[in-house]
Amino acid sequence: MKTRKLKDNIFYVGAVDWDRRLFDALIPLPDGTTYNSYIVKGSEKTVLLDTVDPTKIDVLMEQLKEFPKIDYIIAHHAEQDHSGVLPAVLEKYSDAILITSPKGKGMMMDLLHIEEKRFKTVEDGEIISLGNKTLRFIHTPWVHWPETMSTYLEEDRILFSCDFFGSHYASNQIFAEDKGKVYPAAKRYYAEIMMPFANHVEKNLEKIKDLKIDIIAPSHGPLYNDPEFIIEAYREWVLGKPKNLAVVVYISMHGSTAKMVERFVASLTEKNVVVEQYDMTSVDLGKLAMSLVDAATIVIGTPTVLNGPHPNILYAVAVANALRPKTKFASLLASYSWGTKIAEQIVGLIPNLKVEVIDPVICKGLPREADLSAVDALAAKIAAKHKEAGLL
Repeated sequence: MKTRKLKDNIFYVGAVDWDRRLFDALIPLPDGTTYNSYIVKGSEKTVLLDTVDPTKIDVLMEQLKEFPKIDYIIAHHAEQDHSGVLPAVLEKYSDAILITSPKGKGMMMDLLHIEEKRFKTVEDGEIISLGNKTLRFIHTPWVHWPETMSTYLEEDRILFSCDFFGSHYASNQIFAEDKGKVYPAAKRYYAEIMMPFANHVEKNLEKIKDLKIDIIAPSHGPLYNDPEFIIEAYREWVLGKPKNLAVVVYISMHGSTAKMVERFVASLTEKNVVVEQYDMTSVDLGKLAMSLVDAATIVIGTPTVLNGPHPNILYAVAVANALRPKTKFASLLASYSWGTKIAEQIVGLIPNLKVEVIDPVICKGLPREADLSAVDALAAKIAAKHKEAGLL
């Protein structure tokens, strides 16, 4: 792969990973991903911004043959998909200085065993000159690790934003040309990676709001030569009200829970509440996370297994609690045979969710008509809550 020119003396030297389908042994990648790396050549100094995942080291090294001298290497983030080949790059450029945040230095020494003498740490707002080009470092912690920073190239008005504004989306197009495809990939990325740190994302959005930006160049996915497209999307995801949406996550072993869920969804539909339903036997966690970005209500449906929720439901609840969506309401549909502590256990597993818990519907065995009437009543309560909140 050859380098690709973004602007005069600014090059893309990253790698496209078309076939990767799982990240961190957890996150589905239906569209693959990219590992974005950049070269900026000034009149006096040359800098490499980030590297690639170790699986793509050969792609990066082939492109770096065009740059016999690099003076600085900027590591925005210590995670290995960005920094995993730093030891090899530092060996190639033995005089290069590795620039990172103070927290990043310690993490890279731990994760990559890089010698302390190779580092230069930079403070928030610090500037380094490349001659005719100026780099300003912006600490953007918790998007999505505590050491993360971004770099603003002042003369060319490019924000190298690291994971901030990224997307797992493989394409040979440098820029986000097809926004209809990029938007859901970026939303999935936000939901899975950024949403747990929404309050920090909000602070970092505020931090960059006065920058004059022509291009946002993240570390994953396409670049944005229409920066407002992705900035406005982030503002909506972070600051927008929840929508008139109930996410129903369920599993059913012998049909009882499924019957309750079916009645519940039908009743919500009659009351004009939008529903997105997920069966935990075959769920795409990324799609579930995307729904949680917008959901006003989460409803869990589960049978009882050994006095508690089905294990797959425990997993779903743990994911929701970890992602910390801005959901307002929660409830439960459940069945049991001889005893259950489902309600207490599930409520105890969602301390991060600032929700109003609406009285659950729990039936013994196959639901009777009285149980299904209680399901209808729960749907009516949720519709009323949405209306009171101005969502319906």
